[in-house]
This record gives sequence, C-alpha cells and structure tokens, in this order.
Amino acid sequence: MIETIQGSSPVVLGLPHTGTEVPPEIWGGLNETGQALADTDWHIHELYAGLVADITSVRTPIHRYVIDVNRDPAGESLYPGQNTTTLCPLTDFDGQSIYQSGAEPTATEISRRRDLYHTPYHAALQGELERVKAIHGFVILYDCHSIRGDIPFLFQGRLPDFNIGTNLGTTCDGAIETLVANRCTAASGYSSVQNGRFKGGWTTRHYGHPAKGQHAIQMELAQATYCAEIPPWAMIPDRADTLRTHLTDILTDLKNWRPT
Repeated sequence: MIETIQGSSPVVLGLPHTGTEVPPEIWGGLNETGQALADTDWHIHELYAGLVADITSVRTPIHRYVIDVNRDPAGESLYPGQNTTTLCPLTDFDGQSIYQSGAEPTATEISRRRDLYHTPYHAALQGELERVKAIHGFVILYDCHSIRGDIPFLFQGRLPDFNIGTNLGTTCDGAIETLVANRCTAASGYSSVQNGRFKGGWTTRHYGHPAKGQHAIQMELAQATYCAEIPPWAMIPDRADTLRTHLTDILTDLKNWRPT
C-alpha cells in the first residue's frame, strides 16, 4: 500500500497528501463536496519525480479525507486557535462539510483508520529515515506539500509561492533552512516565506531532531506555480517545468549538504 522508492543519498521525500484513493465504504459516506477531493496536493509526486537521482521517497496513495497522515495521531491541533482540519477531517479547507449527515467517522472508525493507514505510512517513513541515517550518520526529510493560494477559511490574503516550514528553526540545522530559503529568494518571479502560515506539519515536527542528526523541513507550494487551482486541477506544463528547475536546485543543495 505504501509506495517507497529507495535511494542512498541523505535526502528522503515525504509525500503524505498526493493520494486520491478512498475505500468504497468511506467514499459512499462522503457528500458531493467530499467526493470532489479538492484538498489533494495535486500532482506533487509527479512534480518531484526524477528531479535528482538517488533520492528516497515515501508516499501513501490514501486521500487525506480518509485520514491525514500529517496530523498528530492523538488528534492534537498543530495550530491552536486557528482554523485547520483534523486527523480524520469533517470539513474541507473552505470549512464545508465533506460527509453526508450521519456518516461522519466515530471514535472507533478513526482508530481503525489510524491502524490501517496512518501507522503504516509512518512505519515506512521511519524505516527509511533510519536506513538512510545509517548510511550517512544523518538524514534530511523534505516533506512535500501544495495548497491553493487563496483560502480565506485558513489564512488571509494570497499565500506566497514557496512556504518553508521548520517550526521556527527547530526541526533542522540552520544551514539547511538557509540553503532552501536562499534558493527560493533567488527564484525570479516567485515569492517565499519562512515559518509563515505553515510552520511544518506533524511529520516535520515529529521527525525533526537536528541534535540527533535527523533534520526535517517542509515545503508548501502554492498550486498556481504549477497547476490550475480549480477543477480538474490540470498541470500547466510551462509553469511546472520552470518550477522544477528551482526544485531541482533545492534538492541538489540538500543532497550535497553535509554537517560541519
């Protein structure tokens, strides 16, 4: 179920939100809004595929409406006091219900989904981080995300193109954050921010322990940088190709980075 591609470089890509699979018994309980799957990180696994050789990736094909593998399995909010979605979301990013009335997951159902989908993803991711760290003595988790750039329910104004999250510099060596930030700043025609609305999800915060040689950084891309932000969410080839050159630079820098 979990799709893993193994490389021997220090970089591991996390791909938690690109899946579009919804089991039939869950699909039948979603309403029209839920079945649109609007909050998918559209095409992200394709966008990053093959950019730099010898990089590991771990992807779940399960959609985030089934369970969000980038949320605390205990259900604690990453952004207390702000609108966000939960471990098993009940609404989309616009605050609209995604379930038919009475079909919302119970506590027992949430526990079942956690065991079936959340735990295996993180077991696979943890396994790859440990494998790569055993080769190099350190590992860099680069968590890959994207989102519509204009979602008033979640944030005010237009989201920058590159959104770097390190939980205020705590999840990776500062030199790693600087490498990524410098590449984003140098990308002509793009905007960027560090630890803005998205400071790094549960994955970044859970695995980022730089003192132990385990570094994590999240990249949230505004989807307009590579695809349409309305259905059918089509990739825009010229935008995607230009963006890939900058993503290649970022991943190359991370692949070549070594602790001092």
